[in-house]
Amino acid sequence: MFFVAVAAFLISCGGQSGKPNFGDNEYATRVVGVSNADVETSYPAIFKGMQDVEIRPKASGFITAIMVREGENVSAGQVLFTIDNVTQKAAVNQAQAAVNSANAALNTAKLTYDNAKKLYEANVIGDFELQSSRNKYETAQAALGQAQANLTSAQEALSFCTVKSPTSGVVGSLPYKVGALVGPSMNPAFTTISNGSHVDVYFSMNEKESMALIREYGSIQEAINHMPAIRLQLADGSEYESQGKVVKASGVIDAITGTVSFIAAFPNPKKLIKSGGSGKVIMPHVATNAIIIPQVATVEIQDKHFVYIVGKDNKVRYTEVTIDTQNDGQNYIITSGLKKGDKIVVDGVSSLQDGMEIKPLTEAEYAKKLKKAEELSKVQGDGVFAVGKALKG
Repeated sequence: MFFVAVAAFLISCGGQSGKPNFGDNEYATRVVGVSNADVETSYPAIFKGMQDVEIRPKASGFITAIMVREGENVSAGQVLFTIDNVTQKAAVNQAQAAVNSANAALNTAKLTYDNAKKLYEANVIGDFELQSSRNKYETAQAALGQAQANLTSAQEALSFCTVKSPTSGVVGSLPYKVGALVGPSMNPAFTTISNGSHVDVYFSMNEKESMALIREYGSIQEAINHMPAIRLQLADGSEYESQGKVVKASGVIDAITGTVSFIAAFPNPKKLIKSGGSGKVIMPHVATNAIIIPQVATVEIQDKHFVYIVGKDNKVRYTEVTIDTQNDGQNYIITSGLKKGDKIVVDGVSSLQDGMEIKPLTEAEYAKKLKKAEELSKVQGDGVFAVGKALKG
């Protein structure tokens, strides 16, 4: 009996569909106007160092020493690791011996040629002997050049056994240990050196948004030139302290995602942003002379948006509208379907039906009635508690 009484009491105090029963046909409405608005749009983004270089040796061999640690800052030219170089050292020694031999042969050929010239001047030998001596001398010169080239090649191959950082940056993960066999085609790479003094932030706009930019500015590049500074939201929800600038965009639309990729540059002096991280790009947008309505005033069905326009007879008309894809999460900018002076329902639209007659209230009147209903509900709620206590007693 107690529960029946309480239920009956609550039904008498409340309405349907979560709407207070101070008037089931009373709805908050707004006359549409135009205004300027600062709108922000966010895009998922990934971070990459200004220069991410994968490190692989040019020579194959076993790792003999690793000179760096993960997360260590290294400078350009610093040694990262070495690999076994016995074969390369032997090749250098062999090439050096060949150079020495070729140099000795050249000296002998030069002496022979110089002597032949003197004998020729004294008419002791003829043209054939002189030319033969000269050819041997030039052949010895060529042999020395070849030997020196082989030595240079062997020395370079030896240098490949000492792997140095091509750029300054931070050492990534080190999946290999001393003794591992590595080579030019190793996968994964030995490590990645990331120059994080600046970071490139990659994000994408859909085809419709990019086309709108081209129409407004004439080209993507001109649109980039007019884009304001953008902000960055990190993975923990905090906002990055420095602003960035969009610097480039891809010239094609990705056939799989249907988007255009953009790159924004952000300074990173404290190395807070790590290459490979993710977050959101926040891009401001100023809408001028725009029709702006709250998102709660719309009904979304299959990617289409609808509003209820109130006619002169106070009957609502279910009307499709198109919205700007850029929004702040609370309001929509209407691009078609509404005009200045239209009156729309802005609260409780889920309980409306096309052609339904309502009693329109201003938003201030609606808020005032809602407050009174809440106060009455609280008083009645206290009464229910008292009644329930009395019934139990």
